[in-house]
Amino acid sequence: MMNPMMNDEYAEFLCDETSAGTRLDVFLSEHGDVTRSAAQKLIENGDVTVSGKTVAKNYKLRKGDIIFFALPEPVDLEAAPENIPLDIVFEDSDVIIVNKPQGMVVHPAAGHASGTLVNALLYHAHGRLSAINGVVRPGIVHRIDKDTSGILAVAKTNEAHLSLAEQIKEHSVTRAYYCIAYGKFKETEFTVDKAIDRHPKDRKKMAVCANGGRRAVTHVTVLRQYNDCALVRCQLETGRTHQIRVHLSSLGHPVAGDPVYGLKTDKIAKKYSLSGQMLHAAMLGFMHPKTAEYVEFSTPPPDYFLQVVRDLDIASGCEPFTF
Repeated sequence: MMNPMMNDEYAEFLCDETSAGTRLDVFLSEHGDVTRSAAQKLIENGDVTVSGKTVAKNYKLRKGDIIFFALPEPVDLEAAPENIPLDIVFEDSDVIIVNKPQGMVVHPAAGHASGTLVNALLYHAHGRLSAINGVVRPGIVHRIDKDTSGILAVAKTNEAHLSLAEQIKEHSVTRAYYCIAYGKFKETEFTVDKAIDRHPKDRKKMAVCANGGRRAVTHVTVLRQYNDCALVRCQLETGRTHQIRVHLSSLGHPVAGDPVYGLKTDKIAKKYSLSGQMLHAAMLGFMHPKTAEYVEFSTPPPDYFLQVVRDLDIASGCEPFTF
C-alpha cells in the first residue's frame, strides 16, 4: 500500500509489491479503517473500484492497482440493552467490576453494533450508568481488547467516572495481567519503558517508536520459564493501546495466540485452537470513588488459559502453578 489519499468522502490507495496478492476485502479491512464485513458490503454495493472497475470481494490485488472506495455516511450509534450474561465480580451504587470474556467487544462501534459489554451492562444496570462518554460508551472508563479477557471497572455515576478517570490519568490504578509469551527471558524482573504510537505503515496497529509517541511503561515478572515460552505477569504503569502486546513483541517475546503482533507459526495457538491472545487482566485496584478506601479485585484466567498452563507444567515437570 502506497500513498494513501483519504478524506471524509473517499479513500484511494495504490497497491505496491507488499500488498499484491491480497484479497480486496482483506486489504480494505487492514488499510481502510473498516471491518472486513463492512468492506464486503461496500464491494457488493459497488462502492469500491479497482483501477476504475468493480470487482468481486475475493479479487486478488495486483501491483499498480488503484483501489478507490466511497466511505459510508457516518451513523450515530446508540447502545441498546441486551440480555447477555455477565460475570459480575463486585457491584455497589457507584461501580461495577466485571470479568469480560475473550471475544466480547467493550462498546458498540462500526461492525459491532450489538452483543457488546455495554449492551449487556445497560440491561443489567437498567440503564443506570455514567453518561460522561455518551450513549455509545455509557459507564466505560477504560477498555481492554476484544480478545483479551479479564477485569474491567464500570462507573454507574458521573462522580465515580470522573474519580476513576483521574486515577487512571495519574497512574495510581493497579492493573496486572497474566500472559503466555514466547521465548526464553534473560531476566525474571524488568521494566519496559518505550514510547508507543501508531504503526507508520499499518494504522490499525501500534508500534514502539524511537521518536514521538506516548510514553508507555510495563513492569514484567517472569513467573515460570518453560522450554520455549513463559508464564508472565505484567503490571501497567501506563495504559496505551495494545501496550503489553506491543512491548513484549518488540523484545522478541510475542504473546501466544496474538493475531496481530504474534508469531506466524504459533504452536500454542494451533494446538489449542485459540481465538485470540493469551492475555488476561487479572487484577485491578483503585481508591473507591465514594469511600476513598483502596479496593482490589482479582479473577483467575479462563479455562483455556489454565489448561495451557497445566499442560506446560506437566511437560516441564513443574508443580501446578497456583493463580
